[in-house]
Amino acid sequence: MELPSALRLAVDQALHGVSTAHLATATQALSQRYRNEVRDGRLHLSDTLAAQAYIAARMPATYAAIHAALAAASERLPGFAPTSLLDVGAGPGTVMWATKALWSSLQSATLLETSPAIRNIGQTLAAASGVEQIDWRDCNVRNGVDGSADLVTLAYVLDELEPGDRTKLVTSLWTATTSVLAIIEPGTTAGWRRILDARAQLTSAGAHIIAPCPHAQACPITEPDWCHFSQRVARSRLHRLAKGGEVPWEDEKFAYLIVSRTPVTPSPARVLTPPLTAKGRVELKLCQPDGTATHRLVTRKEGDSFKQARRSDWGDLF
Repeated sequence: MELPSALRLAVDQALHGVSTAHLATATQALSQRYRNEVRDGRLHLSDTLAAQAYIAARMPATYAAIHAALAAASERLPGFAPTSLLDVGAGPGTVMWATKALWSSLQSATLLETSPAIRNIGQTLAAASGVEQIDWRDCNVRNGVDGSADLVTLAYVLDELEPGDRTKLVTSLWTATTSVLAIIEPGTTAGWRRILDARAQLTSAGAHIIAPCPHAQACPITEPDWCHFSQRVARSRLHRLAKGGEVPWEDEKFAYLIVSRTPVTPSPARVLTPPLTAKGRVELKLCQPDGTATHRLVTRKEGDSFKQARRSDWGDLF
C-alpha cells in the first residue's frame, strides 16, 4: 500500500528543504509519545516540525490502515456512496484522502482538528485531493462534535482521551452519523479494548455492525490474544530516513469498527490471523457469524473452498 500519487507529491512538496536529521529526531520523539500513549496536556503535534515528522513517517501507515478499514465497509456495503464526510481528529486529512480513493461520490468534508500545525499542513495537502468542499475547523473533541454526515470517522484518537471523554465522544459521533460510523485504533491490546468499549456502547444504542465482526454477540477473543489486523506499507526514501530504517516496508497493525444506521445482509466469517498454508491444506482462524472463533482446516478435497482459502489473507471474509 502506498499513498495516492497526488498525495505523495503534495507531501514531498510540503517537506521540500526540511532537514532529514531534524525530521528523524522529531519522528523519534513523536513515536515515543504515541507508543507510550502519553496524556500530559500537550498536543502530540504541537509544532510545525512535529507535524512535518508526522506526514513523513506516520501518515503513510495510518493511510494504509484507514484505507483497509474503509475498504472493508465498501465490501460489505456495495450500494454505499457517501457524499459527505465528518472526520474528527483529522490530523493532515488522511481519512478524507482514503475516503475519496474508495468513493468518488465524496463531495464535501468537514475536518475537525485541534492542532494548528497539522491543520495548516493538511490544508496545503488538501488542495490536490479532488474534494470540492473542505471545511477545516478547530475543535476540542472532549466537548463532543456538531454537524452530521453520511460517513463519520474517528481514526487514532480514542487513545489520546480519558475513558469518560471517550464515552461522551462516541455518543456524539453516533448522533452525527446519518449512515456509517468508522472508528480505527492502533492494533495493540489497549487499542482493541477501546474498540470493544465503543462496540458495546454503539450496539446498545442500536448500531448495526458492518465490519470486522460477522456478529453482534460478545467478542469470542480472550486475552492474551486480541483482535487486530495488519497492512503492509511501502516506505519512500524520505520515510526511511525519517524513521532511521533500511527495510523498504513496514507493517501497520490496527483495530477497527464499522457500524451502520441500517442493518445489512449477514456477513461471512472473518479471517483473524495470517493463514497457515501447507501442501494441499490451509488452516484459517475464523470469527464466525454464530459468535464463535474457530480454527478451520481446508483441504484440496474441498475444491472451491480450498481455492478461496489459498487466496485469503488476514482480515478477509471467508
